[in-house]
Amino acid sequence: MPDPADIETLVHWLRQESPTREAAAVNAMADLVVAEVAGTPLGVERIAGEQGLGDALILRAGPQNGQPTGFVLGHLDTVHPLGTAVRDLRIHQLGDRLYGPGVYDMKGGLLMGVRALVAAARGGRVRRPLTFFLSPDEEIGSPTSRPRIEAAAKGAAFALVLAPAREDGSCVTARKAVGRFQVEVFGQASHAGVRHDAGRSAIREAARQILEVEELTDYAEGVTVSVGLVAGGTGVNVVPDRCRFDIDFRAPSATAACRCEAQIRGLTPKGPDVFLSVEGGVNRPAYERTEANGRLFTLARDIARDLGLTLKEAPMTGGGSDGNFTAALGVPTLDGLGIEGAGAHTLEEYGLLSSLPPRQALIQRLLER
Repeated sequence: MPDPADIETLVHWLRQESPTREAAAVNAMADLVVAEVAGTPLGVERIAGEQGLGDALILRAGPQNGQPTGFVLGHLDTVHPLGTAVRDLRIHQLGDRLYGPGVYDMKGGLLMGVRALVAAARGGRVRRPLTFFLSPDEEIGSPTSRPRIEAAAKGAAFALVLAPAREDGSCVTARKAVGRFQVEVFGQASHAGVRHDAGRSAIREAARQILEVEELTDYAEGVTVSVGLVAGGTGVNVVPDRCRFDIDFRAPSATAACRCEAQIRGLTPKGPDVFLSVEGGVNRPAYERTEANGRLFTLARDIARDLGLTLKEAPMTGGGSDGNFTAALGVPTLDGLGIEGAGAHTLEEYGLLSSLPPRQALIQRLLER
């Protein structure tokens, strides 16, 4: 089990809820991280938030000796709304499980990363510059963080992502590309009872388009396409002139993602006198398993074995992370190094406290390579 002080710190961080769209709350979480590293050898850079979102943090350690950077990724934001910690998912411990909003995704990993970076810096065994980027907006696709991550990670020796471990403790070496699109359908409004024939139903057109879009799903290839939001119409007795639907797709490779994007952008009207507008695109590129990713995993597995930890490699996952960005740059990337547990984004979210010490030691050893 971890030191009681580490558990106390993690609980304190959980009490500071930090949903992405609540910039003040995310900034308060950043304050806690800055306070945690005060008096340590770590350098701190704080980047003011943009687009109404919170601040980003960059923690630095190691010698500035011209060696390729060791890059670490984590995020300050969570998905649960304010008040979850005292209402729907109270912070409490049951044996090895610590429950609370964001404990698994990803404040447990965040704590391990900070502790490991401080220990590595103090131990004097770091051979290269180390950069730990903490984004404020990962849970909504990192719209403000992506360019900063890509700039800071370019040419890095490796990237370690502190997203939660898979439920069996596995690490991640591949993630699917993620695409998001918004389709607007424009028709012609009319009275549903008096002038039905004069109307052009945007909802009817959207329904036909949705069926076509979802037919792009190909489980054998690993492509999934889902329409998760639909809105349209003004009244039950009005032929609707507008409808909007939002598309999510996941694809296992850059090639498949480009094809899906082209197919969605190429949607054309099915009925007469209706028009379509398609916006969006791939917001997380494919994180494909490469030989370099495999070598980084093998190194981590061997270090883990020395620490008494069995580390497994997960199959490609459909969930995205900021690791998609580093992997697409060609940086060897190992993801899912965070806390073990389950229930991400649910009201049953928990982390396994016993996983903190060995996985923190693993992260530290990787930073010292």
